[in-house]
Amino acid sequence: MLWRCFSAKGPGRPIRVKERMNGAMYREILSENLLPSARALKMKRGWVFQHDNDPKLTARATKEWLRKKHFKVLEWPSQSPDLNPIEYLWSELKVRVAQRQPQNITALEEICMEEWAKIPATVCENLVKTYRKRLTSVIANKGYITKY
Repeated sequence: MLWRCFSAKGPGRPIRVKERMNGAMYREILSENLLPSARALKMKRGWVFQHDNDPKLTARATKEWLRKKHFKVLEWPSQSPDLNPIEYLWSELKVRVAQRQPQNITALEEICMEEWAKIPATVCENLVKTYRKRLTSVIANKGYITKY
């Protein structure tokens, strides 16, 4: 599994997760990678962190950790993949990786990391800019997205 983050300024640092993730591992990944990614992307103060409602991501200990670190976290509706901009970026990565046809797990990992790093900031910026359109579309279509 690949932990990844991004902002309108581009993709952040991807992290390969080699075992099943739990809440403690998620907090460790955030601790070691979220701020370095934000700094590398030259994000200014006031940015908001968004993650989905997976139980390990919303566990009381994780919420408390984020609060103590003073992260602003976007409230997020449950089961809303159409709204999650990282899902669109994940699709972009899958297409790029498939085009390179990795032959084994090692090649897959290397190609994922290489292709993630090559995703243009403009793709990320567009996902952030079109976020409001996706929200409006989901509301207008009673919970479903048709196109953004």
